Amino acid sequence: MKKKVIIALGGNALIKKNQKGNIYEQFANTRTISESIVKMIKENYKVVITHGNGPQVGSILLQNNAARDELPPMPLGICVAESEGLIGYMIQQCMYNELMKSKIEKDVVTLITQVLVDKNDSSFSNPIKPIGPLFNKFEAKELIEDGYKVKKITNGWRIVVPSPDPIKIIEGEIIKKLVDEDIIIIAAGGGGMPVVNNNSKLDGVEAVVDKDLASERLAESIGADILMILTNVDRVYLNYNKSNQKGIDRINLIQLKKYYKYGHFPDGSMGPKILAAIRFLEYGGEKVIISNVDQAWESISGKIGTHIIKN
Repeated sequence: MKKKVIIALGGNALIKKNQKGNIYEQFANTRTISESIVKMIKENYKVVITHGNGPQVGSILLQNNAARDELPPMPLGICVAESEGLIGYMIQQCMYNELMKSKIEKDVVTLITQVLVDKNDSSFSNPIKPIGPLFNKFEAKELIEDGYKVKKITNGWRIVVPSPDPIKIIEGEIIKKLVDEDIIIIAAGGGGMPVVNNNSKLDGVEAVVDKDLASERLAESIGADILMILTNVDRVYLNYNKSNQKGIDRINLIQLKKYYKYGHFPDGSMGPKILAAIRFLEYGGEKVIISNVDQAWESISGKIGTHIIKN
């Protein structure tokens, strides 16, 4: 039986360090990623692709701000949906072309995804998730007057929004049906659009959902065997960027939870990925792999990356 794999691409997967992030660079990076994923498909894995959207949604917010005197700025949820569509288009086209090149006849589709969150989540009263570009103090004042919450950091101000914990993927059942029919799905882009249930009616909220935690909920929805989180490092490290840094190649759930409890994985970097790994394995998943974004095939083959198992 073919194994189901969620492949979660990091937010900077399509824009590399020192790149400007123009569309040509993003397409080139997407082609490299697609080549590696198609190698997995050749080996009979069923794949669902999720992705971050940090740079792209930041650009959309910047465009919103630049045109604010001419056009009404769009709500954050709409900006997330826009970024999910544009990134999905790139991945969908590059995957299609690589599949044709490899003489594999499979359909690829992008599905705009809603993610249920709790309207009483504590993050709504304490928004700390920074999004979008840097602003100067005059721009920050205007944003506050427009109802945004901002936070001062080293080089300026950034908009901060809630980041509630995902509960459920609204379109989870239809995604599962498509996966079972061996269709390649691109879903939960940027963590998906957060929605709350108001008297059996879905309403969007001004927030963002962590992409890795949303990917884990999607993995539960489709009964995935493997959760693969691809980022800008080749594996998980203890004491990251310190003189006693140590890479982890293989680890079980009990050991991982101890390191997580002791604070080895900060919230702003590896923390959500490790929490997603813990949740997935506790739910019943077979394995979590955390590795480099350009080496999906090498990672699932066991050549690189951190491989996390239950026992």
